Amino acid sequence: MPGWLWLAALAGGVAAALLLYWLLVLTEGAYLGPGTVTALYNRAARRYDAIKQFDDDDEAYFLGRPIARFLAGQTSPAHSPPWLLDVATGTGRLPLAVLRSSAGGCRIVALDRSAAMLAQAQQKLAAQGWPDVVLLAHDASRLPFADSRFAVVACLEALEFMPAPAAALIELLRVVQPGGLLVTTNRIGRDAALLPGRVFSRARLAELLRSHGAASVEIMPWQLDYDLVFAVRQDQGAPSETASWTDLLRCPLCRAAPELASGPDLAVVCPRCCWRLELTQGLWQAERLRKSLQPASS
Repeated sequence: MPGWLWLAALAGGVAAALLLYWLLVLTEGAYLGPGTVTALYNRAARRYDAIKQFDDDDEAYFLGRPIARFLAGQTSPAHSPPWLLDVATGTGRLPLAVLRSSAGGCRIVALDRSAAMLAQAQQKLAAQGWPDVVLLAHDASRLPFADSRFAVVACLEALEFMPAPAAALIELLRVVQPGGLLVTTNRIGRDAALLPGRVFSRARLAELLRSHGAASVEIMPWQLDYDLVFAVRQDQGAPSETASWTDLLRCPLCRAAPELASGPDLAVVCPRCCWRLELTQGLWQAERLRKSLQPASS
């Protein structure tokens, strides 16, 4: 083989390896679709906490206590505890930080597309004595909830891995109740350049939030590669009182209110289009998502 041809093949191999590293490691499959992102997180679920090495004191200072204080201001003796939704909850990082700081003064729905990550969250929450957090395996791009239902909605270190971060941000704000709080993050620093089209400038992020109902926006430096964002939704109308978590639900396809299904398994079903959530081993899961993630039979 001529020397130039060998060098061209070597360069092509290096370029292909670098592209694969960018697609699967640096951007965590974000440009390959949500199915790839979910598969990667399913694979890493057992090692995720060891990789991230969250510090409990930092989590309490920046997340748990501020959110717990806000929730305390939303709590009234005449009403049920407020609801918190954590989107892309992973192994339960935010629910654990808030519950440790609030002594159970809220009710929580923890949503993630990865059932394996939710299984880790389930184990940790149960070990800490908080088994009542609702765990929901569902896509974040079309949340299965009615408008204006949650006192706090959080989504940490995840927007940049979603197919349409701006649309996902608007969807998060949609389910925040009047006067409620959105807590999210924005990728910054050197690594942000590796995610074209998936991150925001601070000015663009604030403008987007305000144009979709945020009355105030605070963006503060948090980590080397993330800003922490707090946005309060405009206080127009009264928050809805919700007794059960299933009262929060709306079909993400047609927006109808689902109904409890009869049968041996606990489930809720949309009466119009048959969208369905099933409860299996303590985890609520969208039937279509569950089937899409099952390996093909041989």
